[in-house]
Amino acid sequence: MLIAEELFLLLRRDDGKAESATAQNGYGLAAAVITDLVLAERITLSDDKDPRMTVTSPHPTGHPVLDAALERLRDRDGKKLSSLVTDGRLAAVEPVSLALRDAGVVDIEEKRALGLVPAKYPVRDPEPERRVRERLRTVLAGGTPQPADATLLAILQGLGIAAKVLEDEAGGLGRKELKARIEDVATHVQAGTAVARAVEAMNTAIMTAAIVPVIISTTGS
Repeated sequence: MLIAEELFLLLRRDDGKAESATAQNGYGLAAAVITDLVLAERITLSDDKDPRMTVTSPHPTGHPVLDAALERLRDRDGKKLSSLVTDGRLAAVEPVSLALRDAGVVDIEEKRALGLVPAKYPVRDPEPERRVRERLRTVLAGGTPQPADATLLAILQGLGIAAKVLEDEAGGLGRKELKARIEDVATHVQAGTAVARAVEAMNTAIMTAAIVPVIISTTGS
């Protein structure tokens, strides 16, 4: 399963509604899709503080979610990661939800009342999300993380909903302890590899992109 698909499930309750109405979920999905494409060796990120993305292979992956995103990134070759994470066309809600529906994992209840009532994605098969949560529970307890685990944890932390979404998986960790563990995971996942550097850069970008709107909203209230 793609990181983007796993994140999609974590961001929603079993009834299909969003875990948080205020979290910038689109930023998270964009970051997850970009990480999936790094792992698929279709794009690379430079070593700059705000890395630039390069499409290294335009060949389709065979997965509709990634291929739709890759087509978009071909038009944005060379752009900075910070601008890609906030690109609404990479948020991938429609292709991810369709892929999960076709796999029998969720149903799709379309928007109603001219879009005032948002779409819902009630869970049909809870097993895929259960497996993801069990992985994250193991990592938070001290297990060895993979890039997907580090990416999911950092995105949830960046969106400000890690404690809420992972309440059961945190194993009694307080908010500060959970944040520290997630930062530790991001630092140590496959240290020194190209993928690890990409994941670290992605984590920074999603946290920055998600935190800025929250700061603006707070100072303006």
